[in-house]
Amino acid sequence: MTWIKTVSMEDDPRVKAAIEAERKLYPQEYATPAPAVDRGFEASIVGSHTLLPDVLFHSFSAFGAMMAPELPLQRRQHEMIATMVSITNRCHY
Repeated sequence: MTWIKTVSMEDDPRVKAAIEAERKLYPQEYATPAPAVDRGFEASIVGSHTLLPDVLFHSFSAFGAMMAPELPLQRRQHEMIATMVSITNRCHY
């Protein structure tokens, strides 16, 4: 859960457009939520960017480009790298 104000997709068309545009860049397997950790977008790190929709788009479209399916890493490798970075940074996300 974020500790700052967030804006829902339904309340701001700029937020909705930014999220839909950046999600198009993600590999297909990222479209399926993981029920054990999915708390909804407003409670996620993405939700914390909703006050600045342009920043949200550019930050997460960069992530989408790094996850491009034509790159050599598979999702399990992405997840392993993300886990190790989070542990190293002592991040609870």
